[in-house]
Amino acid sequence: NIKIRKYNPNLDYENLMKLVQSEGEEWKDYLNPSYRKALENSITYVALIEEELCGYSRSLNDSGMFVWVIDLLVNKDRRGLSIGKKLMECLLTDFPDTDVFVTSDVDLYYHKLGYEKVGSIFKVGGTHNKT
Repeated sequence: NIKIRKYNPNLDYENLMKLVQSEGEEWKDYLNPSYRKALENSITYVALIEEELCGYSRSLNDSGMFVWVIDLLVNKDRRGLSIGKKLMECLLTDFPDTDVFVTSDVDLYYHKLGYEKVGSIFKVGGTHNKT
């Protein structure tokens, strides 16, 4: 039984960071202490199975214009249970009159959910993930 609820920093931060850490090098930027503030200032949902945090999503509301999904992560051992889909559906329920977009590096996943690809994303600058 999967339960989705809004993120509570006092209850969820430590377990969410364990989930992020389990993803390895690809998610290392998220281990930065500033990510805690990002989680608190975003639309963040967590997924739980028997009170175990097994997934989360983090999104931004563009002043009512759009909602942008920035992060979506499900524990590797819990993938295939529609947890990511349920996290996405929360946005559609809570923002029924707003277009929701995803910044993605796993396009096949979103195609599988039936979402339409519109455009792309480019990194303009910054310090994270320089190659």
